[in-house]
Amino acid sequence: MDEKTLKELKSQKMRSIAAEMDALKLGAGWTPAELDKPQIMIQSSMGESHPGSVHLGRLAEIVKKSLAEEGARGACYAVTDICDGIAQGHAGQNYSLLSRDMICNMVEVQAGATPFDGLVCLSSCDKSVPGHLMAIARLDMPSIYIPGGAMHAGPDSLTLEMIGAYYAAWRRGELTEEEFAQYKENACPSCGACQFMGTASTMQVMGEALGLALPGAALIPASRDDLDRSAARAAVALARLVAAGITARDILTEKAFANAIAVHAAVAGSSNALLHLPAVAREAGISLKPELFDTTHRHVPWLADIKPSGKLPTEFFWPAGGVPEIMRQLRELGALHLDALTVTGKTLGENLDDLEREGYFREHAALLEAGGKAVRDVIRPVSDPLGAGGAISVLRGNLAPEGAVVKHAAVPAKMMTMTGRARPFDGEQEAYQAIVSGRIKPGDVVVIRYVGPKASGMPEMFYPTEALASDPKLYDTVALITDGRFSGATRGPAIGHASPEALAGGPIALVEEDDLIAIDIPARTLALVGVKGAPLEPEALEAILAERKKKLTPPQIKHTGVLRLFTDRAVSAMLGGYMA
Repeated sequence: MDEKTLKELKSQKMRSIAAEMDALKLGAGWTPAELDKPQIMIQSSMGESHPGSVHLGRLAEIVKKSLAEEGARGACYAVTDICDGIAQGHAGQNYSLLSRDMICNMVEVQAGATPFDGLVCLSSCDKSVPGHLMAIARLDMPSIYIPGGAMHAGPDSLTLEMIGAYYAAWRRGELTEEEFAQYKENACPSCGACQFMGTASTMQVMGEALGLALPGAALIPASRDDLDRSAARAAVALARLVAAGITARDILTEKAFANAIAVHAAVAGSSNALLHLPAVAREAGISLKPELFDTTHRHVPWLADIKPSGKLPTEFFWPAGGVPEIMRQLRELGALHLDALTVTGKTLGENLDDLEREGYFREHAALLEAGGKAVRDVIRPVSDPLGAGGAISVLRGNLAPEGAVVKHAAVPAKMMTMTGRARPFDGEQEAYQAIVSGRIKPGDVVVIRYVGPKASGMPEMFYPTEALASDPKLYDTVALITDGRFSGATRGPAIGHASPEALAGGPIALVEEDDLIAIDIPARTLALVGVKGAPLEPEALEAILAERKKKLTPPQIKHTGVLRLFTDRAVSAMLGGYMA
């Protein structure tokens, strides 16, 4: 970097204003020579909270060393995230979604209080990745995102999301205590994000698809040296972004989000991306409508045979070529904006050309073949997809006027359309007990309400869905509808984000026992069509719902502390569920 450009950097300008700054940094271990260099915040979610963050401190040090070799001084900061899995089954889930916003806020606080010239974000998991992407968009600095990689599967392709099903089987007496203990002891054999295309893996993929991570950086198996090398290369790329003055919003354009949604369809990504991508877009000044997800998923095929919709754990995704292989296939469809700028300083199309020329795809195919698989076993060609239309559908109707979301790639074919009797519950635990105790019958539609953003922070309904999915009498006969959300591991006909939510007066609050609910995923509709088991004409039904609304007494839900701050300010799930 030339002397003139260096003097124009924020870190250097602020040294003449904040008289104590140099002294304090020297006291923190900086050298006088380092004060004169570009200064980079290395932000990670490192901590012993869960396997997805426990290794990130090591990667941060690799980034710091690589930055030093590029003539920059890195400083390690951290906002440790929580684990959605550890938060399951108790009130801890209420803090999950809000933690995303808090991570973003703390990165802003730290970057706002200390002048830096660039930002590196290292994270792996459900809320830390979108929190970091939101912060990158909000701060609009030269920035790069480094994905923390993928966990290995356990014996016989055991993956963590299977524990929920085994738990329900144990509760029903179908597994012994010893058998269940064995599954738990072997489900998480390494660090990294959980081994399926849940929210953590999906958001790593989204970071790369947006152009904020290096090509091929997402979901590298965490035990591979390639993860260390990717982190080092990212530091080099960030130094070049600082020198070139390329900031996050130069990359985070409408084209970038359209590309990410196309990739989301092809990997059958988590439904939680419909919360996170709009929240990231908002920070970049872009309004991302749910209709764009639905339209894209209608036309972009599902290609990645990765759990939970597919068969394989995520450790096979990167060896098969990862996001670049997905993009190479989508380029054939004309489904990508190849002129979108990325953190390489080049366009998406130029990156793909470079990878082809450098032998990336050939090397990854050989890597996979050494393990006994072909690329098409993991990532299908567009000429022979797993499904013609992505993974996600946005449904609307009198039960969800603002919309609801379903991962149709995980729905049994016989349940793409169904009408069933409503079994409403004002909370997750009551519904879960009804399922495992046998009170839910084939053909029922379980409704879980008062769990939206304003009611309780929008927790996941993971255990009820796993209880249904693990019951051979219910897995392809019972649907679940909620104003809450689902784990990215969810399987089956699980419809979430129903908006407006019950606490905001949404129609889901008016559902009564034995109402008839019609689900038509191909037609994208979700509607209440009858009461007491009998269908009604729309006019008669509207009159009944109007009378119910007059008599409705919502539960008094009282929160304190940060949960109250979030629930008081949270917007609709269909907008992104962020704090306004």
